[in-house]
Parts: sequence; structure tokens; C-alpha cells
Amino acid sequence: MSLTATSPSRDLSNTVRYALHGRVAVIFLDNPPVNGLGDTVRRGIHEGLALAQSDAAVDAIVIAGAGKAFCGGADIRQFNTPAATAKPMLRDVIAAIEASGKPVVAAIHGFALGGGLELALGCHYRVAQAGSRLALPEVNLGLVPGGGGTQRLPRLIGVMPALDMIHTGKPLDAGAALAAGLVDAIAEGDLLAFALPYALERAAQGSHPVASRRALNADGVDFAATRARLNPKARNAIAQRAAIDCVEAATRLPIEPGLDEERRLFDALVEGDASKALRHLFFAEKEAPRVSGGGRAGQIGRVGILGAGTMGGGIAMAFANAGYPVTLYERDQAALDRGVALIRKNYEITAAKGKLDAAGVEARMARIAPSLDVQDLGQADLVIEAVFEDMAVKQAVFRQLDAVCKAGAILATNTSRLNIDEIAACTVRPEAVIGLHFFSPANVMKLLEVVRGAGTGADVIATCMAVAQKIGKIPVLVGVCEGFVGNRMLTGYWREAGFLLEEGASPQQIDGALTRFGMAMGPLAMADLAGMDINWATRKRLAPTRPAHLRYSKVADRICELGRFGQKTQAGYYRYEPGSRQPLPDPVVDGIIEDCAREAGIVRRPVSDEEIVERCMLALVNEGALIIEEGIAQRASDVDVVYVHGYGFPGARGGPMFHAQTLGLAATLEKIRALRHEHGEHWKPAPLLERLVEQGATAF
Repeated sequence: MSLTATSPSRDLSNTVRYALHGRVAVIFLDNPPVNGLGDTVRRGIHEGLALAQSDAAVDAIVIAGAGKAFCGGADIRQFNTPAATAKPMLRDVIAAIEASGKPVVAAIHGFALGGGLELALGCHYRVAQAGSRLALPEVNLGLVPGGGGTQRLPRLIGVMPALDMIHTGKPLDAGAALAAGLVDAIAEGDLLAFALPYALERAAQGSHPVASRRALNADGVDFAATRARLNPKARNAIAQRAAIDCVEAATRLPIEPGLDEERRLFDALVEGDASKALRHLFFAEKEAPRVSGGGRAGQIGRVGILGAGTMGGGIAMAFANAGYPVTLYERDQAALDRGVALIRKNYEITAAKGKLDAAGVEARMARIAPSLDVQDLGQADLVIEAVFEDMAVKQAVFRQLDAVCKAGAILATNTSRLNIDEIAACTVRPEAVIGLHFFSPANVMKLLEVVRGAGTGADVIATCMAVAQKIGKIPVLVGVCEGFVGNRMLTGYWREAGFLLEEGASPQQIDGALTRFGMAMGPLAMADLAGMDINWATRKRLAPTRPAHLRYSKVADRICELGRFGQKTQAGYYRYEPGSRQPLPDPVVDGIIEDCAREAGIVRRPVSDEEIVERCMLALVNEGALIIEEGIAQRASDVDVVYVHGYGFPGARGGPMFHAQTLGLAATLEKIRALRHEHGEHWKPAPLLERLVEQGATAF
């Protein structure tokens, strides 16, 4: 069958085209990059349907997507703007499809997501190209489907399968969608060549199936049990609960009241802070890998890791998981054997959870070549050192790598806070030196701080940002300073926690207040987990630079002086029973806190949870604003990505900088000024924050 249109294509709007292929009208969505259902797309489809209905020469209608996909759903850039609610709404478009006497076929390729799948659910028939993906992933943005997805999908594929799809947001591929009854046929070859005759065959039938008119059977579905299984700490927990409510409404209400209830819940969520925060993060994560300053990404073949400890092993796994061959170098056999054994153990734990089969474990292990010969690193295109956090040790390693590694190889340090420029100065190729700060466990954590030195080449930066994405990380480009973005901000966060201890709070009150706010862990339990000796070493190194007039809490130092470094010594801010990670209150620490307060002349008082949260959060915000102003981070949203993905900041609050915008920048500045008045110069407001408030800005 010829695919050449029998009439010239015409534009129904600037995002929708219409053409006749014989007796089939084809409505093409053409709104790059994902054919989002913005106001002009909805209007164009609606006009196309009317045009086809009124044309006696048209027997059937196909809706298809131009470019790489059918439709990625609502245009989320239009949310909270008039365009989002401009007529016709998606509900009106689907009503016109359902009322059509001529069959309407959705021809799906690439993906049909969110509103794109809802549009397809409104069609009489759905055909999908092999390999395409279908999903209602709105819960990931803190939303529920708002175009009828929660009402039509259960009527089409059954309540339980629909409930699972909607509240998890998980996609089905074309084959699984066919098996579930979500699509009617799969096209192996050219989609349009399949869809056109399919639509004409359906035109010969007297009536066409409408999903919203199908009977619905909710027998055996336990909505309460599904709610009980939700993780209340998930960033999208509110949306997941609302999604379950919507599907339950589909089992109790006729279609129109059900659609009204779905829309009511959608509208409430779209105006809520949690969804605004998650949408902010969605764009922030997409924006983070984009780097100004040109640079072309090169190819990375083999990767070398120097150091087979916990960090080096985790980094090796991250690359092996993505298919890269890895040389894992260690100086002595015992350390190398320990490292390889830990990698195998971690893979076997993953396999025991059913996330990897035995062949997958062996394939990944086979990609990691253990070595005791440093010369083997000479074959690698990228070498990452993961040795002890000490400048002299790192510099010695880089002198060695400079001698061993081939020309053009990238030399990366996994330092979490040391000066990259001082490390690069030990080589004859400072342009090839970069920081790749992985977060522990490196094979799990999504964040990667990519640290640009003064001499780091643009191509080296571009290559590392690209390879980070290939290994499933979210890379954030940062500049050189003490602690980069994440650990630098952590300093003020921990500082306030220490001050609050002296002023009257207990470790468990501080951690409890911040975990109830949404942090994955409290700051003191986190210090115990990370190992208090590491930050103690940093504080001692930085002691000569500390201004004498500024308040300093000695609580953490006193704890470390007793050899209490956290979980690894079974004692830090808390005590730990052998074999347990459960933090238990310790009277020894209470005594240390009281002694430090007395020596500092502090009269202890009751401290509220609200004060704990406010001071710890505003310390992050103020330091974040300084980091942005200094150009250490490219953009405020990058700071949010660092904190959500590296430091357990609640995604439903969008990150520290977005949290400040939610509070209001003027209100944030006012609180910081009040804290300066009460607690001194640690609280000097960031000039960027003052300037933005002066200009009347509401966002960074």
C-alpha cells in the first residue's frame, strides 16, 4: 500500500498536521521533542477529528506521532499556566473520539506516556510498533493521570493490573501491552503501513469499542492492602495514595463522576508543594548534565580503578554494570582479594533479591580484571584513584599515574573535598585531571560531582559528563573549593546541629526532627554512619584557618578524642550493640554535651523541633546561595540535585534552594537576618540572597 498522502498535508495548528491517505485521515502530532499535549496540540487534534467527521471521503482516522514517539503526555512546562486549562481539554478531545462513528486508531511508536497513553485509551483501537513503551508515570511527578487514565485503564485491562501500573508508574512494552489487552495489535515493520489497512478493516464494522463504556469488575481487589504496602517516606507517597483513590473511584462511580473525581485530585496535587518540587527536580535532573563552554565528548574504552577498597570496588561495579571493561589495581594481594570478594558478595546479594541472575553476576565479574601491576593501568582511557583522603597520598598516586598512563588518558580523583588543582600540579597534564566524586555506595548512589580544576580541558569535562550518564549517574559539574558543593554545605548543617546540642537538644531529638521533616537520616546518625574520624581530620587540617571570634562547638571533637568514630567503633554520637546499626542514646555523650555547654558559658534550654529544622535548613540555603554566587555550581537547581541525590534531602521538597523558594526568598532572608542578630556572624546572609530579595525576585 502506498504511504504517499493522497492530499497535501495541512497544518491544523503549529503542532498538528492532517493528511489523507486514501480513505483514511491521518492526524500527526508534531510538537518536538516528545509531542507534548499542549494547548495547540489539543486544539489541532480536535479540529482534525471534526474535519474527518465532516468529510464523506474519509472512512477511518489514525492519530500518529511525528519524530521519535507517539506522545510523551501533557506539556508540563504549561502546568500552573492558563495554557494548561485552555479549551479543548484532553477530556473534550477524547469525548469527540468516543462520539465518532468512524473508527479512530492510535498508532503508537517509541512511547505513549501519561496524557499520550490517555489519548490512546480514548481511541477505539490501539496498534503499537514492536518495542514501544506505554505508561502512566504521573506519580513520579507527584501527580495522578488527569485525562481519564485512572478510569479507562481499569475498564480495559482489569482493576488490579491497572492499579499496579498507575500507582507505580511502571511501563509495559508493546508485547506485554498486547498480552494485557492494552493494545489490539503489534506492527513489526512500518507502523503507518500497518495502521492504514487496519483502520480501513475496522471501518467495515458497525460499531467500535469505547473503553469508558466497558463493565468493570473489582472482585478480590483490596485497596486498603495496596495503600498499606506503600512506603510512607517515598518522595511521591501523596500521589501514590491519590492514584489508588482514583482507581477505587472507578470501581464505585459511573464514568463521568469518576472523571470528575480524578480531575479534582489532579488539580489539588498540581497546586501542591510536593508536585511542584518533583516537577522542579524532573527539569533539574535533565538540566544538570548540560555544560556551558563547548567541549566534545571522547570515547572511553577501558576504565582503570586504583584502590580496591569499599569505594574503589563500588566504582568498579558501576562501570562493569554498564558494560565497561575495568582494570582494578591494588598494591598487595590480600587487599586485592578482599576487594574482589566484596564485589562478588555485593553482586550475589543483588542476585538473591532476584534483580540479577547467575549469568549476569559472572558477566559483570568477568569485566573486572584484578591486577597487582600498576603498568596495567596504562591501557585505560580513564583512570580513577580511590585511595585514602590525604593530599600527600593523592599527589604521590598522581605522579605515578602520570608516568604510567597513556597520552590522552583522563586522570580522575575520587576526593570528596581536597583541592584538585594541587593534585593536578603534580602532573605534566593538568588539562587531563578532573575530580569524579562518587557517593557511597558508588554502585548504588545516583549522584556524581564532576569537579572542574582550573586547568581541566573542556573535552575532558564533556567526556566525563557523558560517561557518567552512560553508567546511570546524574552528573553535576562543580568547581574547586573546600568540600565542593555537597560537603561544603554539610559543614554549616553539622555546625548548627552541634550548636543545638549545646543549647539543649539531644542527638535523638535533632535526628528525629530532621527525619520527620523528610531527611533520609538525621545529621548525627549520618555522621556515625560515614565515620566521624574523617571529618575530625578535616577540622584539624582547617583549624589554623578558623576565625577565632566565631563560635565553635567542641562536642564532635571530644567524642572523637575518646576513639568514638561512629558505627565502625560501635560508638559515636550514639552507641551500637555488636552487629547492629540501631543508634542507642548514650549517657556518655550527654555528659560531653553538658561539659562543652558549661565551658562555653551556654545556659541550656528547651529547643523546639521547629527551631532545629529551621536552623539546619537555612544553614544549607545560605551556603548554597554563596556557592551559586561564587560559580562553584552552574545553577541553583544543580545544588538541589546534589542534595536530593547525594545527601538524602526529601525529593518532595525539591532540594534546599527550591525549599527556600517555597518559603519565599524574602521570608528566608528575614529568618537568616534574625538568626544573625541572635547567634552572630555565622549567619551573615549571602549577598546573592540579599540582592534577589532587593530586586523582588521569587526564584534563584
